[in-house]
Amino acid sequence: MVIKDTPLLDQINVPSDLRKLDENQLQQVADEVRQDMIQSVSHTGGHLGAGLGVVELTTALHYIFNTPDDRLIWDVGHQCYPHKILTGRRDKMLTMRQGEGLSGFTKRKESEYDPFGAGHSSTSISAGLGMAVARDLAESDNHVVSVIGDGSISAGMAFEAMNNAGALKSNLTVILNDNEMSIAPPVGAMSAYLSKLLSSKSYLSLRDIMKKIATKFPDPMEKAAARAEEFARGMVQGGTLFEELGFYYIGPIDGHNMDHLIPVLKNAREEAERGPFLIHVITQKGKGYQPAEQASDKYHGVSKFDIVTGTQVKSQPKAPTYTKVFGETLTELAKHDDKIVAINAAMPSGTGLNIFDAAHPDRCFDVGIAEQHAVTFAAGMACEGFKPFAAIYSTFLQRGYDQIVHDVAIQNLPVRFAIDRAGFVGADGSTHCGAFDITFLASLPNMIVMAPSDEAELAHMIATAAEIDNCPSAVRYPRGEGNGAELPEKPEALEIGKGRIIREGKSIAILSIGTRLDDALKAADSLASMGINCTVADARFAKPVDTELVHKLASEHDLLVTVEEGSIGGFSTQVMDYVVRNDLTQGLKIRNLFMPDTFQDHDKPEKQLADAGLDADGIQKTILDALGKDNMGHNIQNSPAGLVE
Repeated sequence: MVIKDTPLLDQINVPSDLRKLDENQLQQVADEVRQDMIQSVSHTGGHLGAGLGVVELTTALHYIFNTPDDRLIWDVGHQCYPHKILTGRRDKMLTMRQGEGLSGFTKRKESEYDPFGAGHSSTSISAGLGMAVARDLAESDNHVVSVIGDGSISAGMAFEAMNNAGALKSNLTVILNDNEMSIAPPVGAMSAYLSKLLSSKSYLSLRDIMKKIATKFPDPMEKAAARAEEFARGMVQGGTLFEELGFYYIGPIDGHNMDHLIPVLKNAREEAERGPFLIHVITQKGKGYQPAEQASDKYHGVSKFDIVTGTQVKSQPKAPTYTKVFGETLTELAKHDDKIVAINAAMPSGTGLNIFDAAHPDRCFDVGIAEQHAVTFAAGMACEGFKPFAAIYSTFLQRGYDQIVHDVAIQNLPVRFAIDRAGFVGADGSTHCGAFDITFLASLPNMIVMAPSDEAELAHMIATAAEIDNCPSAVRYPRGEGNGAELPEKPEALEIGKGRIIREGKSIAILSIGTRLDDALKAADSLASMGINCTVADARFAKPVDTELVHKLASEHDLLVTVEEGSIGGFSTQVMDYVVRNDLTQGLKIRNLFMPDTFQDHDKPEKQLADAGLDADGIQKTILDALGKDNMGHNIQNSPAGLVE
């Protein structure tokens, strides 16, 4: 389906314009939105498949509900591009996920139509319930609609929210966007008819009347009548679980058929005072764009692509990604150690464990969007003598922190955390930035935290983690390609808590942790051309810190600079603590470089690093400023000290 013109969409700037149209025009609007989205994402890249699957649903929701007064909350936000097109941001879609442009997720400061920002899953029902209760307290009468996917609703937080919503009986509509099923035509037609009937005022009234009549029966008969209806609804529609949680279940309905969507949404809106509704909507990820429909991942996340062929424009890799190196290294180690097992939380390919799964399917576990469970599940396996590697993005590992503390660290269990996407993540912005893992892990007793400077070091650190059997450990590494380091034929375990000096210099020492080492070396090269020779060291371990190395650098140099792609309170804090406790500050100038104490917006990774002062230029500038020199290496007259001495 290709639409060259968008006559109806051209009339729509905000949803109130959409609501001026006739119902029979809505499918054309949806078709135009879908084409517009394909066009824009082909230029920018981004999340495509999820948005294509909810075009009709998005159009119907904005048509039936009075947004922004009615609150519409999208879980995660991968599917929010059609929503952005219909809510005044169509002319900015070509700035998606670029510096100063639109976020790839919903964002409160971006639009009044985004009542809740999201980047992690399973939050929409909790947030929606909070808004609904606040509305009730304020004696307002607007509607609240929370959209959540079938993957996200399996997370514990979603069930906690539904349980609470059912008990409070607030006016809340939850849309379960289920894109893992397909409806055969007869089943779909019957389901649509039943959903329309069961959500109608006449049926709801009849149901209440029957309940009242049933109360006049003896208890056994009353219970039998109630169970008969519940059983019938559950058999036909699968809604028994949601009914038990206190929701009025409707569905499943075809999420691509306006004739099915519109009447059900209308009925739910008009009868919302009866308590929480859950509308089960079946959609197809990638709907309406053949290359996406046929792709195994339904074009979930894409780079720029050719619309006609669907071919994505991808740069030729110069080196393997850290993710791939992790997956291949762990897979090889597992060939020789049958106690190694791997765990991920709905991100097998994103963490490289698809490689492991292909070789060791009986030892690879995808637990779904359930990071808390993943951590404690790994702890349980460690109790029984296995060697679990929990591969979880830095930003998602935050969700399992309580379990890391209580179920792993306090019990000193040898769970190994493979932390992908540590540091800046570019276009995914602040919600996915791996800023805090060094800080929140290095603060825990019993924890070993490693960070490789290149992909060869990563291989050695995975081998190191495999041999650590007396405490928990973690290896953090960034998104993207390595720097081309030659990979070891057989990775070897490193000595715990020992760094290395890469280059010897005088007066100035740069102590780097992780992949900032390359930029530290580049800064040292530039400074050498000014006659300033630096020692450059690779810490390797954020915990335990190599105190012998720190002592040497602090006592033999006039300026010590630490560099880490992480938040305040991390590696530099450990270094500073040792330096101060051992009275090494006499005559020593110290500069600590880490991420700014802000949530940085999406941009190119190199721009984020530059803004943070963590690239080669930033490191060099910090050193020159500390020495009271300009960018040519000349002394600055009357320069303020501003130093830690």
